[in-house]
Amino acid sequence: MKKNNIFVACDSTNISKVKNIINKTQNPKIKVGYKFGLEFFNSKGGRSFLSKLKNQTIFADLKLHDIPNTCASAVKAIKDLKINYLTIHISSGLEALKATKKVSGKIKLIGVTILTSLDNKSLKEIGFNKDVKKLVLQQAKIANKAKLDAIVCSAQEVKIVKKVFKKEIITPGIRFSSKANDQKRVLSPRQAYENGSDWLVVGRPITKGNIKKNIQNLINHLSR
Repeated sequence: MKKNNIFVACDSTNISKVKNIINKTQNPKIKVGYKFGLEFFNSKGGRSFLSKLKNQTIFADLKLHDIPNTCASAVKAIKDLKINYLTIHISSGLEALKATKKVSGKIKLIGVTILTSLDNKSLKEIGFNKDVKKLVLQQAKIANKAKLDAIVCSAQEVKIVKKVFKKEIITPGIRFSSKANDQKRVLSPRQAYENGSDWLVVGRPITKGNIKKNIQNLINHLSR
């Protein structure tokens, strides 16, 4: 495979566990970055740890979703952390996306489409009349208009997104087996890359159990 870019999801509040994940996922055969979400950012010592973390590709998965001024102010507040990627919900609206992009500087701003934990039934329950694919396409057009640097979407929607968005595409909901856990729209790593993903976000399939063995399993999966 020509692309082996992986963001490992550090979904924990335990600093020692996160250090172990970073240490054991280093591998010359793949490019590894690290995703930190609200769980880690809001934990005791989380922000301090990130402020000292050097020579790593950092993905702050904060999923900003607020009025334009608040989103822009949030970006300014974390610039000291030397973050590489930051997420914002496209559903925040075009003005919020533009305002945030204006102050993001070197941080790559990632537009979040429909969460991979949602399916058509879930969307209907919260009042959306369009199906997932139509919504994701519409959101990708907005992300392109706002000149965002990347998009997060399910690997199942990558081909749709690529029709209107030509920059980086990051895909969560990656599973090595049929076990989906709390995700609804999932694909294997190889399928995701074949669809056109630039980065995969992988959590439990790597961090649960023997991390080094799991990384090797991923490499083996991609090299078949």
